[in-house]
Amino acid sequence: MRVVIAGAGSVGRSIARELLGNGHQILLIDKDADDVQASRVPEASWLLADACEITALEEAHLETSDVVVAATGDDKANLVISLLAKTEFGVPRTVARVNNPKNEWMFDESWGVDVAVSTPRLMTALIEEAVSIGDLVRIFEFQQGRAAMVEITLPDVSPFAGRRVGDVDWPIDTVLVAIIREQRPLAPTPDDAMEAGDELLFITTTEQEEHLQAIVAPGDRPKSLGAL
Repeated sequence: MRVVIAGAGSVGRSIARELLGNGHQILLIDKDADDVQASRVPEASWLLADACEITALEEAHLETSDVVVAATGDDKANLVISLLAKTEFGVPRTVARVNNPKNEWMFDESWGVDVAVSTPRLMTALIEEAVSIGDLVRIFEFQQGRAAMVEITLPDVSPFAGRRVGDVDWPIDTVLVAIIREQRPLAPTPDDAMEAGDELLFITTTEQEEHLQAIVAPGDRPKSLGAL
């Protein structure tokens, strides 16, 4: 998969390293010479240019990319990059970084954003998850499909503590994708038993969140964190 990352700061470089480790082809674009240091991510291709300019995106051959990641520290730039990638170059998938939570409402399909990732929002979710056993916490919401990733830390009083995953009828359109136990992720199988203190990660629809909360941890209410 060819991925173009606009913004070669610490966030962009970290994303590039992870994707390179998974065997993907990466191009990093940045207009700041201080940030464009190929030695930091030598396996990636680099382009010194302003990703908000169509000529730079043409030079990057954006039309051949599978994913464009707008990872700069400027929300306006990330919106422009996403919009150009989607409307001018027909990129199948765009992912945009949200720096200021107040700007989240703009990061949607109208600006060419398929997935918006808000670091402050993620940090808020993780903090709430850490102190709120039994609460359903929305980690992020996909902009398309009305699906969300949510987390519930299983309380001692949950009727699911000690039950096998395969014995549970989850709500419609809900999938248990991971169990985090003692800080280690587990891929759940039907024979795995859930334990009090397990962090359960689900993909579900926003309409099913309250139902999921009600059956896993009765008496607690979902913490809606909005779309990322």
